[in-house]
Amino acid sequence: MTSTTIPSLPSVRSALAAHFAVSALALAAAILLVGCASPGAPHTPLAQTTPAALGLNNATDTAAPSQWWTTLGDAELNALVDQALKGNPSLAVSRARLEQAVALSQVRQAANGPQANLGVDLTRQRYSANGLVPAPVAGNTYNSGTVQATLSWSPDFFGQHAAELQAALGQARAAQADAAAAANTLAAQVSRSYVALARLVGQRDVAARALAQREEQQRLTQERTAAGLDSQVELTQAQAAVPDARTQIEALDEQVTLARRQIAVLTGQAPDALTALTPQLARLQPTAVPEVLGADLLGRRPDVVAARWRVEAATQGVKVARTEFYPNINIAAFIGLNSLGLDNLFNAGSRQMGVTPALRLPIFDGGRLRAQLGGRQAELDAAIAQYNSAVLDAVKEAGDAMASVQSLTRQQALQDDAAASAEKAYRFAQERYRAGLGNYLVVLSTENQVLAQRRLAVDLRARQLDTRLQLMKALGGGWTDDTAV
Repeated sequence: MTSTTIPSLPSVRSALAAHFAVSALALAAAILLVGCASPGAPHTPLAQTTPAALGLNNATDTAAPSQWWTTLGDAELNALVDQALKGNPSLAVSRARLEQAVALSQVRQAANGPQANLGVDLTRQRYSANGLVPAPVAGNTYNSGTVQATLSWSPDFFGQHAAELQAALGQARAAQADAAAAANTLAAQVSRSYVALARLVGQRDVAARALAQREEQQRLTQERTAAGLDSQVELTQAQAAVPDARTQIEALDEQVTLARRQIAVLTGQAPDALTALTPQLARLQPTAVPEVLGADLLGRRPDVVAARWRVEAATQGVKVARTEFYPNINIAAFIGLNSLGLDNLFNAGSRQMGVTPALRLPIFDGGRLRAQLGGRQAELDAAIAQYNSAVLDAVKEAGDAMASVQSLTRQQALQDDAAASAEKAYRFAQERYRAGLGNYLVVLSTENQVLAQRRLAVDLRARQLDTRLQLMKALGGGWTDDTAV
């Protein structure tokens, strides 16, 4: 077998120096040639909307309280919201997406630094007697082994790695804000469903009072008919009013059951888990609301912040696409041991080492990089358009809820006066009917007005609570932007 001379260390250093010199010349030539793959004309992205353009002032008092649903003062509602935030499946999906996005950003961050690997390979092989390997190895079986450490690094001369990392972090921060938005939406759904159930319970109480009144009216009419003071017409009218009231109660019972099932599912429970849930509107206290919308609204809405981070991620994506036009440089080095026969593996003569700098430069690619850059620029425009839409929707949602709150306050005052007048008229009609001075049609007419006002009072109370809940959600639900931490 022909012997092989192991090069001395000085000769290895000379070879490496020559290799680096050649690489430096190649890099200089690459920089001169980079204009061959041009990114084309600069692109001006869409303009992002501003608070001033939306009519927002500089006020900073538009924050919702933390855990805003607790301001209604109902311990049962507080427990339901807490349970929903822990056990709702849709919220678990949002959290899983957040964890995925964070993990991807960590992968990107780790990939940008130097990479070191250690490999150990052991092989037992019979070498062909008729192959390229000469005797005495040919036709025999040998053990071989390799122990090698590798270090690689890709210098970020043109900012590609930094832009990739920032894009990944932007997506992770957007996912974090999305998770907060999902939690805020879920809390609002549970709270509003709770108020809707309380409204149905209140309407059922009104219907039950109406049934009691009509049963009492039927009894009185029967007595008057027996005494010859009323005819069968009045008696038939009184009798027909009773089953009508019972029908309304049955319909409300159905709606109450469906509302309870909805709340149970929102809180991650079995649909029939809340059959005894009976909230009362009177126990729920309206929350205080701000009088103006400030520019800080845009920083308190997690959905708006998520859209803003997607704009940032898309901006970094454009930077990454631009760096594709520049040289890509990678430096790798290895050192290790390799031998045919494990008994020689750790001998000094088995050592091996090397350096492998590499450079890649796009010159002619048929327009692929320009198309890729154009796609990233379009993604940026789409992200900005979605951000502008999210901002506009946020301001409209909060403004609508605030306008409704103010209007319902005025409606409540007017309705209180109307209800008092209707109740007074009904009492007078009943007294006159009992005294034989009025007819039954007057009683029915005034009773319908009373029932209508009672139903309206329940609806207005429920709407007052509901619009305040909508406003709390629209203000961001007490969320504080910590996505940049």
